[in-house]
Amino acid sequence: MITLADIQTLDEKKVGPFNYRLLGGRYLLTNAQGRYLELDEEQFKSFLKGQVPADSPLHAELKERGFLKEWMDFDGLAKGWAKRNAFLAQGTGLHIVVVTLRCNQKCVYCQVSSVSMKETSADMTLETAAKVVDRIFQTPNKAITIEFQGGEPLVNWPVVKFIVEKARQLNKKAKKDLMIGIVSNLSLMDKRKLDFLLKNNVTFCTSLDGPAEVHERNRIWLGGSSYGDTAKWWDEILERTKRKRYRIDGLTTITRHSLGYPKQIVDEYIRRGARGIYLRSLTPLGFALQTWEKIGYSPEEFLDFYRKSMDYIIEINLRNKRRKFFENMAKQFLTKILLNEEPNNLDVRSPCGAGIGQVAYNYDGDVFTCDEGRMLGKMGDDTFKIGDVFSGTHVETMRHPAVRALITASTLESQPQCSTCAYNPYDGVCPVYNYKTQGDINGRMHSNLRCRTHMGVLDYLFEKMRDPQVKEVFTRWVAKAGKPIRSDIFQRN
Repeated sequence: MITLADIQTLDEKKVGPFNYRLLGGRYLLTNAQGRYLELDEEQFKSFLKGQVPADSPLHAELKERGFLKEWMDFDGLAKGWAKRNAFLAQGTGLHIVVVTLRCNQKCVYCQVSSVSMKETSADMTLETAAKVVDRIFQTPNKAITIEFQGGEPLVNWPVVKFIVEKARQLNKKAKKDLMIGIVSNLSLMDKRKLDFLLKNNVTFCTSLDGPAEVHERNRIWLGGSSYGDTAKWWDEILERTKRKRYRIDGLTTITRHSLGYPKQIVDEYIRRGARGIYLRSLTPLGFALQTWEKIGYSPEEFLDFYRKSMDYIIEINLRNKRRKFFENMAKQFLTKILLNEEPNNLDVRSPCGAGIGQVAYNYDGDVFTCDEGRMLGKMGDDTFKIGDVFSGTHVETMRHPAVRALITASTLESQPQCSTCAYNPYDGVCPVYNYKTQGDINGRMHSNLRCRTHMGVLDYLFEKMRDPQVKEVFTRWVAKAGKPIRSDIFQRN
């Protein structure tokens, strides 16, 4: 075991900046460039003392990965950092539009505090929608994603249709890389709506929590079968988008009830022809906070489920090497670990992207730093409201003190516990989550449930990559064929 005395032997003239973590009997070293290397105890001690033989393979690896100060290419490292963090100068790309808070389902984990179908006052008006689209096109980002959320967005179909048409019209002049997506439970879909959405290249994301027995216990609909309608329209969309690049993706939210179905949930996605699955842990916001005692769990319980699911997914990929069925949270981390690239997933980004990466437009025109900030607004806390679409400009909202505070709070190098963490190059924090669960946007990572969950996932990935066959599977997951797929879609749902 490495002791404080060993650390104090560090040769600062030879050893470059690094963080480390003891993982399964080996020492995982990482640096600010996102490069990593595993050493045994004796190798680590030699490294600290600057005594690794110059003609050894280990010395060559340490040199190539930027751990030896005397061999560091600072110009090259600076260029690499600038490339990975280019998003900082691009402007807001993801624009979440809440066209209504009404919903026809009552999900046990609803984060958005949706309202009943009778409350039509919670619908966005056409006047507000026009202002929202105008505000969206003020962003300097050359790539824009408009994402419809709710409630259930199809409840307010006229406004969805209006925004799609107006955005396409404005983009004839703006010529941005425009993508539009809808997050829907699909229960109100019909042929007319689907024809319009497909004609306008709108992408689809729905919640599919697994087989019927799991899905319908999580997502309650008194008007019918929540699983039946989701499955019906999933299959229809998949069939009609055979030759399209973007088809339909699903989100599965894991509740306490889901924990007993790791294989069955994965099998449901494979049976439905999905390209992957996103095993999303619960967030204690909205209605989910009220039902937490019934549906919640500890990070350790979720990680046990996650490992079982991932072991099964890996086994499926190993049995058929032509298959590329991935888990999305793992894929985002692996993009950073294996490709040393930023996947632009706002959950694993530093700074997190609130305001600078995404904004959320509420049904009444209020603008929030992010969707989580908007959810807190519904709970009566407007701390993260940064303006409205009826006054000011996009630039003024980006200069709001709340945006600046969240940038600082989610920059890992400014957080004491995060700055020395081996997973610093790969993870991110959510200041709004910290604020709600711990009363401070900076958070206390040693007791932060989200941090413990992400660290457990990263521990699992690094341990699994010690097996060359598994690492090959992970490499296939992040390999690019042709133009990279935009990853700012459906990441904050």
